Amino acid sequence: MKMTGNTILITGGTSGIGLGLALRLHEAGNKVIVAGRRKELLDEITAEHAGIDALVLDVADPDSIARARDTVTASHPELNVLVNNAGIMLREDLLDPASLPVAEDHVTVNLLGTIRMTYAFLPLLVGKEDAVVVNVTSALAFVPLPITPTYNATKAALHSFSESLRVQLVGADAGVQVIEVAPPGVRTTLLGQQDDENSMPLDDFLTETLDLLREKPDAKELVVERARFVRDAEANGSYDNVLAMLSGV
Repeated sequence: MKMTGNTILITGGTSGIGLGLALRLHEAGNKVIVAGRRKELLDEITAEHAGIDALVLDVADPDSIARARDTVTASHPELNVLVNNAGIMLREDLLDPASLPVAEDHVTVNLLGTIRMTYAFLPLLVGKEDAVVVNVTSALAFVPLPITPTYNATKAALHSFSESLRVQLVGADAGVQVIEVAPPGVRTTLLGQQDDENSMPLDDFLTETLDLLREKPDAKELVVERARFVRDAEANGSYDNVLAMLSGV
């Protein structure tokens, strides 16, 4: 992925990693469109950051995705980068039937949202120069945090989906790069981690991730050092120890 001169759509772009990426990429000389459910937040972002565009989008709603695709096709036909970042992360008690709707929401937003966005927007990217799909997953795709079981499962599924997407696009000579970003715990409001000293500061995460991309623009996966011990746990034989640590035992 080139670092400047792109037109980039970022879902979940009103806070956390999504907003952080939007601001950094805008500053780097890209046209950025932030997408999110809350128009008031989008209006605040565009008022404060001239040149960033906004798009009302609920990835849990197929009709909203279809409207967003039509809007972007008309307003930004030069779109060449899709960043699938929108997601939720909530605790679940698998012994409590009341947690089932929480699990279902994770599947709808995190997994189906990304899959539907990819199906909707991929035709806009195929054939474009320097086209990229970026899927934000999680280090927890590789070793789960047991208090967030369906979150982990959706991110593991997105890792697999990204792998298959990459192979199919290469096989079709579609010219679209697929990058998976697998963050560690980051100080955002995603799981109320904004003040968690054990989570990585957002600015540090953004800097290291974008530095990795500058160093290797053809990367398939971006994993900061702080996430590496989780990402590589199964391969290096430390899986059980890392799982125990994440389980708090």
